[in-house]
Amino acid sequence: MVAKFLKSRMMIVSSMRIAHVAPIIYPVPPETYGGTERVVADLARAQIGAGDTVAVFGPADGALNGVEFIGDYRSVSWHAAKAGQDMPPGFPAELEALQLRDLLREADRFDVLHLHGSAHASGVAAMFGKPVFRTVHWRADEADHALHFETFPEERVIAISQRQARDVPAGSLAGVVHHGIPLDRYKLQDTPREYLAFIGRMTDQKRPDRAIELGMHIGLPVKLAGPVDPGNPAYFERTVAPLLGPGAVHVGGIDDARKQDFLSSARALVFPIDWPEPFGLVMIEAMACGTPVIAWDRGSVPEIVEDGVTGLVVSSLEEAATRFASAMALDPKDIRRRFEERFSSARMAREIRGLYTSAFG
Repeated sequence: MVAKFLKSRMMIVSSMRIAHVAPIIYPVPPETYGGTERVVADLARAQIGAGDTVAVFGPADGALNGVEFIGDYRSVSWHAAKAGQDMPPGFPAELEALQLRDLLREADRFDVLHLHGSAHASGVAAMFGKPVFRTVHWRADEADHALHFETFPEERVIAISQRQARDVPAGSLAGVVHHGIPLDRYKLQDTPREYLAFIGRMTDQKRPDRAIELGMHIGLPVKLAGPVDPGNPAYFERTVAPLLGPGAVHVGGIDDARKQDFLSSARALVFPIDWPEPFGLVMIEAMACGTPVIAWDRGSVPEIVEDGVTGLVVSSLEEAATRFASAMALDPKDIRRRFEERFSSARMAREIRGLYTSAFG
């Protein structure tokens, strides 16, 4: 019996069968906006590259080479585009019901279940008696997460920053793993850098208005990329739209190909958040292009941006303007090198696999 257990454990450690439960709002990977879905895609690709078997429980309009997709429904965004309008509030729950059906049918095939979406899958995943990991792609200090941690204490939470980990009960915390992206997604380009860049939802949490104000303060044009937040469209109309003009342009959502040129042509990425951001994927995307990041000292920012090395960590608009010249003195090659050392998807997958393995004793 002991020999059989040890043989089974060695097989799991050498080659795991991993299932990710993705959100149902966007496909995996997303076409433009969708940070969570992009992380799931990059993690799955890296795990396949490391020799594991990987599946995604998620919308059928997603696709990744070598990854099995389990789901015969399309994403909410697919349905919204087809209908030409937003879907009713209850529509996501209907797709989540289909996802739960698939979990009940198929989850027992896998060694590890890794949850990334809303809380609905946790109850079903707990039924299979195998390690369940969860990545919270949002702040973890609100009442819904506190209730979740209390209700599912056996679920192992992989925090995406030390800042987020502070809000996870010690008994639930598996560890902290920063996000990563493939090293070849973006490259260092020798192009003129002409403006300040902002990428993110047009919302008061992300504060694109601050990016515009910084540009006005130092005399540089600003380009804003990202969707208007559907949960807070009034912010864009009231606060951002009046500031737009020749010196501040909103270009909408952009895909990875456009993001390469968008970030490579920027003097800096401005990340002027006004909330406890748990990670901020766009910061490492900018670093991959050799573009310095000017970020406000909130949430995970001090963990991601090395002040004076890959950008600036500031506390105010005035500090950002005063220190802007020092950001321009940073060498893009050094910024790119630090990105390669710290934020590859291979490193992310390796560290997460270590947490998986620890669950088997």
